[in-house]
Amino acid sequence: MIRKLRKTDLDEVAYIWLHTNKKAHDFIAETYWDEHFEMVKDMFAQAEIYVYEEQGQIKGFVGLDDEYIAGIFVRDKEQSGGIGKQLLDFVKSLKGQLELNVYQKNERAVSFYKREQFEIQCESIDTSTDEKEYLMIWKKQ
Repeated sequence: MIRKLRKTDLDEVAYIWLHTNKKAHDFIAETYWDEHFEMVKDMFAQAEIYVYEEQGQIKGFVGLDDEYIAGIFVRDKEQSGGIGKQLLDFVKSLKGQLELNVYQKNERAVSFYKREQFEIQCESIDTSTDEKEYLMIWKKQ
């Protein structure tokens, strides 16, 4: 089931955010994620977040800022099971266009978004990590 984030979900969602980022972005020092953890956790309380919950456990979530996808995060053991696609399909049903930034080295995510009809618009450097990233956009047909 996909539903809006509740305040009681914050710790679980923050845990998923931290551990998923460390695994997916092993080319960035783990300390980067640790240093941003509290700030991001505070931002979650004000963000538009939808969680995928099954049997009382949050398995993944998607964060939005209007039409910008701040991220889709799925628990490590739940990845490749369709949860990310369900979260993405859900937000596609809410918006006419979506955009996101994804690190080029995160090839798994780049492939996922390309499969889901996102197109690379441009390449830039994330100044906080010095990593190359793509801006990708999806538009409803």
